[in-house]
Amino acid sequence: MPKINCAIYVRKSTEKGLEQEFNSLHNQEEACKNYILSQAFNNWEYFRTYEDGGISGGTMERPGLKQMMSDMASGQIQVVVVYKVDRLSRSIMDFHKMIKSFEQYGCNFVSITQSFDTSSSMGKLTLNMLLSFAQFEREVGSERVRDKIASSKAKGFWMGGVPPLGYTNIDKKLVIEENEAEKVRMIFDRYLVLKNMESVKQEMNEKGLFTKSFTTKNKNKSLGGNPWTTGRIHQVLKNTL
Repeated sequence: MPKINCAIYVRKSTEKGLEQEFNSLHNQEEACKNYILSQAFNNWEYFRTYEDGGISGGTMERPGLKQMMSDMASGQIQVVVVYKVDRLSRSIMDFHKMIKSFEQYGCNFVSITQSFDTSSSMGKLTLNMLLSFAQFEREVGSERVRDKIASSKAKGFWMGGVPPLGYTNIDKKLVIEENEAEKVRMIFDRYLVLKNMESVKQEMNEKGLFTKSFTTKNKNKSLGGNPWTTGRIHQVLKNTL
């Protein structure tokens, strides 16, 4: 019986914990290697581990995944082993594309914690069901985050990013910055007189009253403080805060 090369694919969505001596990627790899050893009677042999640390399963732009698919296309891999289905992908569309490639190159897919593989029709059905739930879970999680941000904003909390001109962020609350607020008042006052954003832009720039200046979070880079554009003037006039 010819040997069957088994590749292991491991992934973690965030970089948190990757610096640890034994992290999530190592745990996935160890479990998959033990499973391959248990299949030695089927002539399974460990071939190589492909990993993507700190990359979402919602994208196909993963170096480890690309290399694995390339090696599979060249006939070096007959089985891909993962800890859980969503380690390979969280997108149904992307997953179906990969499964077609697996079939094209005669490669089976095995999830060790869900006890099935794509060599059987029941395995394929179960796989699609599990992936549907994985995508559902991802979308529900995204909705929770959006709802939390919307709720926080409704209560007056600033949820990140650079505050608009005229405000500063103190303990996640927007507080009026008087020096900047004077610029905002001037923009409104001059627009009421001139009725033209281009003219307001020219006046602000001629007086050296430029856009908001701010320092990045790690405080090592200053940005902003640029001449006004008509678009920037429009943003100030349309801002509802």
